[in-house]
Amino acid sequence: MLGWELPPYNSGGLGEACFGLAKALSRKGVRITFVLPKKLNLKVDFMDLVFADVDEITKLYPVYTTGYSWRKFVSFDSLPPDFVHGALKFAEKVEKLAEKYHSDIVHAHDWMTYPAGIAAKEVLSKPLVAHVHSTEFDRTGGHYPNQTVYRIEREGLEKADAVLPVGGFMKQVLIDKYHVEPSKIRVVYNGIDEPEKSELAPALSAFKDLGYKIVLYLGRITLQKGPEYFVRAAKKVLQYNPKVIFVVTGSGDMQDFMLYEAANLGIINKFIFTGFLRGDERDRVYQSADIYVMPSVSEPFGITALEAISNHTPVLVSKQSGVSEILQHALKADFWDIDEMANKILAVLSYNALSSDLRHESSKEIRNFSWARSADSVLDVYRHLI
Repeated sequence: MLGWELPPYNSGGLGEACFGLAKALSRKGVRITFVLPKKLNLKVDFMDLVFADVDEITKLYPVYTTGYSWRKFVSFDSLPPDFVHGALKFAEKVEKLAEKYHSDIVHAHDWMTYPAGIAAKEVLSKPLVAHVHSTEFDRTGGHYPNQTVYRIEREGLEKADAVLPVGGFMKQVLIDKYHVEPSKIRVVYNGIDEPEKSELAPALSAFKDLGYKIVLYLGRITLQKGPEYFVRAAKKVLQYNPKVIFVVTGSGDMQDFMLYEAANLGIINKFIFTGFLRGDERDRVYQSADIYVMPSVSEPFGITALEAISNHTPVLVSKQSGVSEILQHALKADFWDIDEMANKILAVLSYNALSSDLRHESSKEIRNFSWARSADSVLDVYRHLI
C-alpha cells in the first residue's frame, strides 16, 4: 500500500482515510506493508511501515498545497517543493523496494503515488488498485486543472486493474473526464471508527452563555471546499438572526479571501478563525456547534460530515458531495444556492425539534458507515483480482 501521509502528519482527510482503511483491513487478516516517501516518527502496530527516503523531499508539505500558498512554507529565495518531481522520485525508490516485499496486491492512494504504483505493479507482476480520494477536477473546481497532474492521474487509472473512487459523484467524473472503463470502477465510501464521541468540556461557552448560536465550517480553506459560499450564506443568515457566530476551523490558500469577503460584507465581527485543530480540540468545536456546514463545490466524499454527526452535531452538506449520496438524515443544498443554505441554517437554529431529530436520527444512521464495511468492499476487489 502506497500513501503520501498518515496522521498525525496529515493535512486533511487523505491521511485519515488511509489510516482508517488500513487498520480495518488488518483486523480482517490483511498483512499490509505501507510505504511512505519520507521517514516520520510514527508508531503503528497493525501494519509494517516502510520509508522510501526520497531525499528530494525535505519535508512532507500539505498534500494538496496550491501555488499561492508556497510562500507560507518556504523562504522567498528557495524553490517551492515540487510534488510532481517528488512523486516520480518516490516511484524510483519504490521500484527498488518492491522486490524485497512479497505482495499479492499493490494499492496506491491518489495521484502522488500512482507512478510508484505502476512501478511496483511492473516489478511484482501483481494487480494494481488505484484509490481515488480526489481528482484534479475536484481540487480546481473544474477550472484550469494542472495538465501534468491530470496526465499522471490518467495514466495511473489506465494501468490500474481496479479503480476505487470514494463516491458515485466522482465515479462519473472518472468516466467523463478520465475515460476510465466503468467495469473496473467500484465505489468504496469512506467510514468512521467512532460513531459516537464522548462529551467533552464545552468550547466557545462565553458566546453560548450570551445566547449566540454557532455555525461551523471545518476543513481545508480551498476553492474545492466552497468557503466563499459559506461567507455569503452567513450574510443572509445574519440579516434574520444577528445572534450567530460563524467559526472557521482549518487552513488553506483561500483564508485571506474568506477574511476579505467577510470584511466586505460587513460581517467580519461575527467570524472566528481557529486555525487547524486535531483530536479533542477539534471535537470540542464540533460539539459546540449548532450546525456544521460543508458547502463544497466538488467533494469526492466529505468525511468531516461523519465526524460532525459522531459529535452529535446536525449537518448541512452540498449536493455535490459523495457523503450526500449515503446520508439520509442530513440537510442538503447545492453549493451555489446560498439562499437555500441560509434557509436551512436558520431552520436548524430556530426549531429545536428539527435540530433534535437531525442529531438523533443521523447518530443512528452513521453506525452503518464503518471502516470495517469499507474494508469488506476493498477485500471483495482484492479477491476478485487475485
